[in-house]
Parts: sequence; structure tokens; C-alpha cells
Amino acid sequence: MSVNKVILVGNLGKDPELRYTPSGTAVTTFSLATTERYKDRDGNKQTKTEWHNIVAWRQLAEICGKYLHKGKQIYIEGKIQNRSYDDRDGNKRYISEVVMNEMQMLGSRDDNQQGGGGSYAGSQNQNQNQGGQSYNQGGQNQNAQSNNSAPQQGGSFEEPVFNPDDEIPF
Repeated sequence: MSVNKVILVGNLGKDPELRYTPSGTAVTTFSLATTERYKDRDGNKQTKTEWHNIVAWRQLAEICGKYLHKGKQIYIEGKIQNRSYDDRDGNKRYISEVVMNEMQMLGSRDDNQQGGGGSYAGSQNQNQNQGGQSYNQGGQNQNAQSNNSAPQQGGSFEEPVFNPDDEIPF
């Protein structure tokens, strides 16, 4: 038996690049930074950042292209894939990337709003703000819950029902 599974929590290093294959399949690529902070032997604070190449396909690629932006913090699950290609000069290059099959946007609600401003009033039930939503490669929202309660006065936010499956497993 073998397992090829990667779990990362990090920040996007650049805006996702959404493209389509000749057959019409969506593919998105972006870089993700994970940062480790620790103290060395002398007690000095150290920071080490690793960069990961991320690839998403189909509906998950379109969601990434629409909602993610540089600096956004996300949780992803996927698998490591190694491949080679020929560069412009004809040299063979090798690349390791994480093929993402699940993604959850983290951070505050304002982090999810593209373009800066805007009001959340009236948009909570339209899924414009995707904070705390999980997406898998099949494009299904795994953690969506129906909430039949009426909105509170003044458009205030109502805390969702706790679901242990929403928590990051560490």
C-alpha cells in the first residue's frame, strides 16, 4: 500500500492563473508559501519560507480563479506530482507540484472580497463571500449547511452551527 497526500496551509504568492486546455478543461496554477518560525540554538528567532507550486483542475480551478488572490490564506489537500518539460532553449526541466483536490479559504471575511470595498448586506445568501466554505475536485461544497433561520435585524452576521468536520485536522 502507498499514500501520496499533502496538506498545506499557506498564503498565495501571486494571483492564480486560470487557463483552459484545447479541450476546454479549466486549469489554474499559483504558488503557495508556507512559513515556519522557530528559535535557533542561540535563541534568535528564525523564519523559513517554502514555496509550493499548486495546480487545480476543472471546477475547482474556476473557483480558485474567481475567489483567490495574492496574499489569501488557504488550506489545501492534494498529491505531489513530478513531471518534466522542455524549456524554450530545449533543455529538459523537472518540476514538483501539488495537484489540489480540496481547498478551504481561511482568514477574515474581508479577505474574500475581491476588489476591496463593497457591502455584505444582502449577499450572505448569494454565496458571494466564500469564507469558511470547502471545495473538492468534484466541485461539491462539502460543508454547506442549509440555514432556514431568518436573517437578523440590521444585516448582522449569525454564527453558523458548529460542525467538527469544518475544523483543520491538526
